[in-house]
Amino acid sequence: MRTRRLVRAAWKSLGAHKMRTALAAIGVTIGVAAVVAVMCIGEGTRAEVLRTIESMGANLIVVTAGRTKASAGLQQQAADVETLVPEDASAIAEEVPGARLAVPVLSQKLEVKTGDSIAATSVVATLPDLPAVRNFRVAAGEFFDDEMVKKAARVAIVGRTIATSLFGAGDPLDEVIRINKVPFTVIGVMEEKGLDITGQDQDDQVFIPLTAGMRRLLNVTHVNTIFVQAASPEVMTSVAAAVASLLRERHRLREDAEDDFVVQNQADVIETRQAASSSLTLLLSSIGGISLFVGGVGILAVMLISVRERTREIGVRRAVGATRQAILVQFLVEAALLSLTGSVVGAGLGLVAAAITARLTQWGMGVSVPAIVGAMAVSIAIGVFFGLYPARRASLLNPIQALRAE
Repeated sequence: MRTRRLVRAAWKSLGAHKMRTALAAIGVTIGVAAVVAVMCIGEGTRAEVLRTIESMGANLIVVTAGRTKASAGLQQQAADVETLVPEDASAIAEEVPGARLAVPVLSQKLEVKTGDSIAATSVVATLPDLPAVRNFRVAAGEFFDDEMVKKAARVAIVGRTIATSLFGAGDPLDEVIRINKVPFTVIGVMEEKGLDITGQDQDDQVFIPLTAGMRRLLNVTHVNTIFVQAASPEVMTSVAAAVASLLRERHRLREDAEDDFVVQNQADVIETRQAASSSLTLLLSSIGGISLFVGGVGILAVMLISVRERTREIGVRRAVGATRQAILVQFLVEAALLSLTGSVVGAGLGLVAAAITARLTQWGMGVSVPAIVGAMAVSIAIGVFFGLYPARRASLLNPIQALRAE
């Protein structure tokens, strides 16, 4: 009952000066809104990154040939090099403990044509195990098999993007496409995958047998990449180290020579992207924290003004028996209530802002309850902290001097 009276009295006091109260609370509102919006977007982005990485394939280790450059946390080939061969993949699968599959890939941007339709797309020459390693699925038709690889069959499986570009709404199965003027028969269409972690469209690809790509199209003996699937997440680090050691031995590299390949696993990618995301989230949250501090200063100013204006009221209450503790508690309740109101409104605005941002930018959004509760708790603590000085000042007023105040 006493608490209810305190809250009612605090509301009455704050409501007597609505504009001043609103201005004091707006700093807290902006601060909480910023923190909540940033944390929700950050949570959604982290979840989206994890989903994207996992969609690349389970327990995936990527071996890239030659010199590389970093892009979005992944290593990408920076030059056409010939340091990896299909036999390297076979050796990895046979000799590295914990390596479940190893699939060589020769990928290159080439012109694909059918009828009057022409498109430049990534042509991926590989083996039948690629869908299992990269978590790809065939939506219609079939993927090529080992027999087709042996015969260097001119067959192709197209992604949804390139299928739409070449055939529109038509059925591409059994149609003939020309890759660098070499005819290939479409035997399958892949399920949609969307963008990968580097922003590349995984549906804008044509898959062909490795032997057909190496012999019929490009006349090469090397590959760009080897995808290795580890048996479990726990052995990924050891498998990556064993792959690097095996490749150095196979490539006859001296001890002081640099690797002519790059080995990267999903754990590295996740750590890199999460570190970048966390840094951005921390930076933006710091801006929200500054707004909370400014809001606390606003509460301090409002409470000091309130104490000055209510000096006579404080004197009357002390004269009729109110203790210093009761005066202190009353003003602290007002400060906490002011901060609580601003934080509730800010949390709501933050969720709305996060939802709008996610919709406009296609970013992910996750409702982070701990972040919301934490931001509100911090804002209330700031309100109480900044309200403590004016509350203590009110409680220490001399009753007789307070009654004489005009």
